[in-house]
Amino acid sequence: MGSQAATFVILAIYVATMLGIGFYTSKRTKSTNDFMLGGRNVGSWLTAFSYGTTYFSAVVFIGYAGQFGWSYGVSASWVGLGNAFIGSLIPFFLIGRRARLMSKHIDARTMPDFFGKRFDSTALKTVSALIVFIFLIPYTASVYNGLSRLFGMVFDLGENGATIIIILMAVLSAVYVTLGGYKATALNDFVQGIIMLIGIGTVVALTLQKKNGFTAAVDSLKSLTDDGKLGSMFGPDPINLLGVVILTSLGTWGLPQMVQKFYAIKDDQAIKKGAIISTFFAIVVAGGCYFMGGFIRLYCTLDPADTSKAFIETGANGKPVFDTMVPALLQQALPNILIGLVVVLVLSASLSTLSSLVLTSSSTLTNDLIKPRVKNFDDKKQMLVMRIFIAVFLLISVIIACNKNASISTLMSYSWGALSGAFLGPFLYSLFLKKATPAACWVSFITGIGITVLHMLFFSLNISAFDGIKQAVAGCGCPLNLLSPINAGAITMILSLILVPIVSSFTKAPEKKVVDDAFSSLNEK
Repeated sequence: MGSQAATFVILAIYVATMLGIGFYTSKRTKSTNDFMLGGRNVGSWLTAFSYGTTYFSAVVFIGYAGQFGWSYGVSASWVGLGNAFIGSLIPFFLIGRRARLMSKHIDARTMPDFFGKRFDSTALKTVSALIVFIFLIPYTASVYNGLSRLFGMVFDLGENGATIIIILMAVLSAVYVTLGGYKATALNDFVQGIIMLIGIGTVVALTLQKKNGFTAAVDSLKSLTDDGKLGSMFGPDPINLLGVVILTSLGTWGLPQMVQKFYAIKDDQAIKKGAIISTFFAIVVAGGCYFMGGFIRLYCTLDPADTSKAFIETGANGKPVFDTMVPALLQQALPNILIGLVVVLVLSASLSTLSSLVLTSSSTLTNDLIKPRVKNFDDKKQMLVMRIFIAVFLLISVIIACNKNASISTLMSYSWGALSGAFLGPFLYSLFLKKATPAACWVSFITGIGITVLHMLFFSLNISAFDGIKQAVAGCGCPLNLLSPINAGAITMILSLILVPIVSSFTKAPEKKVVDDAFSSLNEK
């Protein structure tokens, strides 16, 4: 059996398993609470794997591993460690219990629903729901983009073939999420997480083996530049590397698809176990991805005369096409028989993320925008509308993904920067600070969305009228690359954490009765 035939067989088994889980859980999904949150009774293992597989997708494996591995060398591994400890371990212990208890007590099923009830503001709920729907779309598109790059490599697909793959993946994720909701997502995430652990470990080992082991690979990496910093602990640009760590790690604290995992977890014991499991998962998966990416220059080159490596073309902006680097590495480092494993690995990582994104988006629109405005909107009608919105959301994402002008990392950076830049401060302080105010939430929303949209307009859309601004910023001599959407996203998150307590100190809090009721939940055992 050829390598492609073996890959097709593996894919067929994988798809059948995912659909089987969807049909199995559909019989156990009886209400909107089941569909959106798994009945708030999800255990530690399923929650931890669901959190991790939602966190890491083709965006990390294909997009970020290539770009940051090329830019920072082995020091890109710090991003993986940041994801594990800042993005996984700390939020479980810091946010998990309070988010679970408070959201259950005030009967909040989504992040916008939480804002509306915690701050007694329908307007906050409505606007945050619109933000969620709009800015989850580019993230979803970036995941499809990564998938199409990998499938294009394995099956030698043209542009039309890649588009077909994107559509098929959208249909698959739509089917099993529509059937079983959160339960199908969580159970599939567990299966997909096991595949990811095995797959990443195998790929990392073979990447190093091909270059004669870790020590030899690091020495080879150091020899590529005069200063040897690509093989050093902190790399050639530690300041901008810190921006990557902040965006990809701190961002999870304010992302609706991540926070919602805490709404669904069963009890305090499950949170404690889940913290350890999710951290281990992130060390292996995220740490492995960025560690592998650190050696990308040993496999890829911009010099067409260097036939020992894969030649990577540059885009219209003069930069390498980063999204093609990891597929090129895999073709050289892995035997053909294992390519099928990598396809299923990336597919698992991506479908688990996609399922959480579409479920979060459809739940938010239905629960927070449609339900309050429609009379007699019972569970049956809500589930029907959520399933319709799943299809709409995926359709828009597929259309964006078919446009290859935007890189994977750019799409993801703007999505995370807008969402977490808007929500991080309001959500975190709402769990700890009784004096947090609706006005502070509005300031954070406006700042996060405003900076993201302006940055996109000035620096990413290639509008000639703004060339002067772009050149002025590029030549300002700031060690932090202000043109980078990654750093823009990191700045919005930090500003959100700073602005919310400041604005709350001189603006009016919700009625004492509303606040005291929300915080009374923290005394429950």
